[in-house]
Amino acid sequence: MTTEPRIEVADLVVRYGDTTAVDTVSFAIAPGELVTLLGPSGCGKTTTLRAIAGLETPYSGSIRLNGDVVWSASPRRNIPAEKRGVSMVFQSYAIWPHMTVFENVAYGLRVRGTSAVEIRSNVARVLDMVQMGAYADRPSSNLSGGQQQRVAVARAIAFSPTVVLFDEPLSNLDAKLRAEMRVELRELQRRLDITSLYVTHDQEEALAISDRVIVMNGGKIEQIGSPEAVYNRPVSRFVADFVGSANMIEGHVKSVNADGTMLFETGAGSVIQAAAGKRDSTTLALRSSYIHLRPDEANAIAGIIHRRMFHGDFIQYVIDWPDGQLIVRRPPTELLEEGSAITVSFAPDYCVLL
Repeated sequence: MTTEPRIEVADLVVRYGDTTAVDTVSFAIAPGELVTLLGPSGCGKTTTLRAIAGLETPYSGSIRLNGDVVWSASPRRNIPAEKRGVSMVFQSYAIWPHMTVFENVAYGLRVRGTSAVEIRSNVARVLDMVQMGAYADRPSSNLSGGQQQRVAVARAIAFSPTVVLFDEPLSNLDAKLRAEMRVELRELQRRLDITSLYVTHDQEEALAISDRVIVMNGGKIEQIGSPEAVYNRPVSRFVADFVGSANMIEGHVKSVNADGTMLFETGAGSVIQAAAGKRDSTTLALRSSYIHLRPDEANAIAGIIHRRMFHGDFIQYVIDWPDGQLIVRRPPTELLEEGSAITVSFAPDYCVLL
């Protein structure tokens, strides 16, 4: 039996004058799924989110929420934002400083005419979920950034919406707290089985929390897939370059083996075996974390360590090799000296022909 999507966007176009911010975007999100719109500033991800929320008026296309059309160009239909049944968590938190934590979370329930008994019960429940139960009577102006974010999430889920939209909700937090909140948001989303659309420009964040990632560029969708698929099998140079750290190696496909693997000849004449890809490819993408500094893989090429940079969780090496320089990331236990002669090696499965 097919489950109807909670969010369905079809051929969405949003324009500002002569500028097309969102260009024929289509995707669907299943019940309980967390999908992330990922891309650089100005790619159209936040505009898409705001159009779904009813805060932007599209030029054409259609938007369905829970099976109901909330916006359509033909026939013309535009359901107001407050009647779409979605909740939104903003980058700026949008916490009212003159209210207590309890009053902030209760506000949406009061607007919906919820009884006082239900308000007390629901607010207490969601504040406990986000570990803010002890702060119910505290003025919101006395909260830290992380606490304000928790209150914003509690307010968004207090009336049990079926869809929650997140607009870069963690971007104002410091790195450590941001990493902690990712885990909390993901656990909460799974526990409540809330369908979520999440916007971020942080590729690490997108890969960590998402069931699927939609990579956008210039108002268009470049790729839709699981975090693993987007990372390991990028379909374009933009995706390979934007998501994670990748080396772009120029050359051409020299031949195709009987098993379907391809031999890619680089500009300097090195031959690299790739598991699969396009026959007319002129670029090979190779993730920096999939390169070894020892000759134990099918592709092995001599090089010299030009530079070593310590990043805590990993060491980044700049390797001089026949085609210029390679960026390699290895665990901090693999400590090699600058100037050392080494052999870089990598498996054909991680060589992606674009």
